[in-house]
Amino acid sequence: MKTCLFCKIINKEIPAEIVYEDDKVMAFKDINPLAPFHLLIVPKRHIQWEDQFKEKDLLLFSHLIFVAKKIAVKQKINKAYKLVFNIGKTADINHIHLHLLGGWKKYS
Repeated sequence: MKTCLFCKIINKEIPAEIVYEDDKVMAFKDINPLAPFHLLIVPKRHIQWEDQFKEKDLLLFSHLIFVAKKIAVKQKINKAYKLVFNIGKTADINHIHLHLLGGWKKYS
């Protein structure tokens, strides 16, 4: 989608600090972090919950979660982290995305 911020990041039209990328998803640092470590993990294909989320997408969503776990282990925050799906038009972005939050010192 041409006006979607995340699609523009995926297409490298807008800079982002990319932490992970494969053929299905991209993970990049949140510009307004809510935790010491805060990434957004997004499918490369523009998908919205309300009308484009289909049963065939279930493997993609499990891949998002798998990638989050892989990054958490690599970043050594896997003792305590949060995964949060944003649903609907949150912060004017309706592209499905998964937040990976962690890195709190008391859990290190």
